[in-house]
Amino acid sequence: MLSSSTLKKLVIRESKIVHKSPVINPLARFVTEEAVALMFKIKFEDIYVVECWRYVVYVHAKGVSKFVSYADFPPIVGVKPPTSAEIAKWRRRWRKHPDPARKRQAPNWWVDFFSCEFWQALSKARLSNWSELVGLIKFAFNEETLWELQQIYCEDLLMVSGK
Repeated sequence: MLSSSTLKKLVIRESKIVHKSPVINPLARFVTEEAVALMFKIKFEDIYVVECWRYVVYVHAKGVSKFVSYADFPPIVGVKPPTSAEIAKWRRRWRKHPDPARKRQAPNWWVDFFSCEFWQALSKARLSNWSELVGLIKFAFNEETLWELQQIYCEDLLMVSGK
């Protein structure tokens, strides 16, 4: 977890996400470089390009050349919330996982993703939006994980509040 004594700042980078199809997949709105970096455990700088095709995402990075399902990406704030059909796609994707304990849950790196997004929120409103989104998809996490995310949210809320 990130240290709470570190100052938060807005980081603006040039996007490496490129849409290669005239038909944009509805789940493309959830594709982010942050998610790619966490998914493959790489740095932002190591990502060369993320190509969004009609049915699949191609990630080309240092040591990575892989096609990824749109259903591997977590939802984000600032775009239309996930629909019930999209939630069903996530659930079908997770059912394919070989570990029986994980068949009904999001990948472990989703917790890190949401933790980072909580930490990067520069306002109470933004942090609240992320918390509401996690509440919308709480089915994706077990009770321990939800409790952990709530604790991180509370810590970051105190930090944003300046206490």
